[in-house]
Amino acid sequence: MLRTPQRPTSLAVLTSGGDAAGMNAAVRAVVRAGLDANLTVYTVFEGFQGLVDGGERIKRATSAAVGGILHQGGTVLGTARCQEFRTPEGRRRAAKNLVEIGVDALVVIGGDGSLTGANLFKEEWRDHLKDLVESGEIDKEMAEAHRRLTLVGMVGSIDNDMFGTDMTIGADTALHRITEAIDAIHSTASSHQRAFVVEVMGRNCGYLALMSGIAAGANWVLIPENPPEEDDWEESMMNALRDGRSIGRRLNIVIVAEGAQDKYGNPITADHVRSVLADRLGEDTRLTSLGHVQRGGAPSAFDRYLSTVLGYAAVEQVITSPGGEAQLIGLKEHQIISSPLMECVEQTRAVADRIAERDYETAMEMRGGSFGDSFRMIKTMVRAKPHAPDPDQRRLRLAIMHAGAPSPGMNPAVRVAVRVGIDKGHIMFGVRNGFRGLEAGDVHEMDWMSVNGWASRGGAELGTSRHRPRGEHFAQIAQTLEKHQIDGLLMIGGWAGYNVAYEMSQHSDQYPILNLPIVCLPAAINNDIPGSELAIGADTALNNIVSDVDKIKQSAVASGRCFVVEVMGRDCGYLALMSGLATGAERVYLPEEGISLADLEADVSSLKVGFKLGKRLGLVITSEHADPVYNSGFIKQLFERESEGLFSVRQSILGHIQQGGDPSPFDRIQATRFASKSLQYLIDQALSDSPTSAFMGLQHGKIRFTDLSEFPNLIEADAHRPKDQSWLSLMPLAKVMGSPGVSAL
Repeated sequence: MLRTPQRPTSLAVLTSGGDAAGMNAAVRAVVRAGLDANLTVYTVFEGFQGLVDGGERIKRATSAAVGGILHQGGTVLGTARCQEFRTPEGRRRAAKNLVEIGVDALVVIGGDGSLTGANLFKEEWRDHLKDLVESGEIDKEMAEAHRRLTLVGMVGSIDNDMFGTDMTIGADTALHRITEAIDAIHSTASSHQRAFVVEVMGRNCGYLALMSGIAAGANWVLIPENPPEEDDWEESMMNALRDGRSIGRRLNIVIVAEGAQDKYGNPITADHVRSVLADRLGEDTRLTSLGHVQRGGAPSAFDRYLSTVLGYAAVEQVITSPGGEAQLIGLKEHQIISSPLMECVEQTRAVADRIAERDYETAMEMRGGSFGDSFRMIKTMVRAKPHAPDPDQRRLRLAIMHAGAPSPGMNPAVRVAVRVGIDKGHIMFGVRNGFRGLEAGDVHEMDWMSVNGWASRGGAELGTSRHRPRGEHFAQIAQTLEKHQIDGLLMIGGWAGYNVAYEMSQHSDQYPILNLPIVCLPAAINNDIPGSELAIGADTALNNIVSDVDKIKQSAVASGRCFVVEVMGRDCGYLALMSGLATGAERVYLPEEGISLADLEADVSSLKVGFKLGKRLGLVITSEHADPVYNSGFIKQLFERESEGLFSVRQSILGHIQQGGDPSPFDRIQATRFASKSLQYLIDQALSDSPTSAFMGLQHGKIRFTDLSEFPNLIEADAHRPKDQSWLSLMPLAKVMGSPGVSAL
């Protein structure tokens, strides 16, 4: 009779391979989720070498032991190459060390090589136990109690080249490092009218080069999966860059992936590209190889979130599927999934094989549809001039505007919409200062170069406002639209913009011109828009919050303080919850849940216990509208009054700094995707006999359009937020992770 594998009672976690920002957050999540599930958890130092050495390199973990590591780059557990683990004898010693302390579940955070080695260890597990019993190193009872090894993997790699997950731990942070560097290069390159060649990492995967090219507004990008089609690709590149100079572009930036090659498989090096630009184009050209800077630094908000949810899911996988096939935990279309580990490794290596065999079409297909879409988009964006209009095609007159509060990513969205529209042969107009400008007729035509440099720019160059037209204002809007013969309107903005767009459709009987197609693109740091799981600007706001809270924590830890940090969000708690996860807050207060006096009493009691036991830092994050009475000022005073002198309390209201700064790479890339899809939808509707208006966004990881008439049905009646907020399911996770014991967060 088959015996059901017993649930493991303990697990070990290790990091291996190249370091990646977010590994520490993943370790922290595994430890705290494991302890919450009543498992004994061990941390293994120096990767597989620690498994082989045993002893002090395998330590029992506490919640407090992983406090204070969430924001640190690299891996505090260390990572090392281990030749001994490559041998059966070394893996046998590792098995002995684990069995002796009762561990039969292993969570490995690393790349495909590390995960392959771990899987071999799992497959040999029973043979190792048999040998250990025969040699007398362990007894039969011990071997029987741990007869199966449960293995769960997470991918820690900046290359983002692994199947089974849309994003790997560390890739988003690497994109931050790259775009920050290229943004800095922009100013010096533009000042001197220079060309810069930037080499980025990625091995056989062009993800970092392609996405940083989109995010930073590069003028040419070379990736392994899709080499230049021409034999003399250098000439094609030079012609494009030369044309850019001729229309007034002051700089040229070429991004080269480290694995780039021509269509014959010959390497294309960054130094060769520099030589071509200097010698054949006559450009003053500089080469920048970012190297290991791309790996370093504190993890981004997204990498902290990703690592945390993956680590939590890894422990769930250990508990629910003991002894089964090794699994990889990943993110697919914004959902956490589990996939057979070795199938993912084999698929990953298959792409490299296709590239080596020069089967580039298959390699591009295997990277996925969004990768191909991004490559096609950058081919449009790097053009110095648009395609000539088709004389047989109707040329639409399309307007772009903002409405609502400013949101980082608005400018990249306008840039893409304008250039895509012009490249498709249409005439593009910009409306200044939102619906107030539309009423006043502040509309102007935009050309290809009018959005030059907007890829990285924060704020809203077109201007925006929360102005909501009333009554006769719609007559003025109708006059403006009629005067400029506008065929369609793209509104990039938030709550106010959505409301006005809906109201315009309601006035179309009175003013027929208002029946034109409108597409609403979500841009709001509060992430409070229906029809989309994510709005442009929210990621940048989260990174702003995380950066400031990291500094607050450093100031607080030396003096025994609790900080009450208030973040934006109006009636939506997205920023509060997600920043709480990303900063390690002990408590998060949301408007969706409200605050009771009993909550506050329990929380201050918990803080007092912690500080009595040696805690040095407390962190509470509250959304600005969490409660009309128990606001951040009240909470600060209550906590300080009840602290009994154990800790001091400080209040910090982050304010409009959350809306500022240049957009994050994620927001730039998301703005590009959203704007391209939105404009195509708008064109299709404007050319249709029965045009409709819609708002768009990500739903279950896919871009979808929802009829604008549905807007009132999808929002809360008395609050600025949608009825469906999938991110609220993370609240239990936030409570588990916010249990820091007696140490820092």
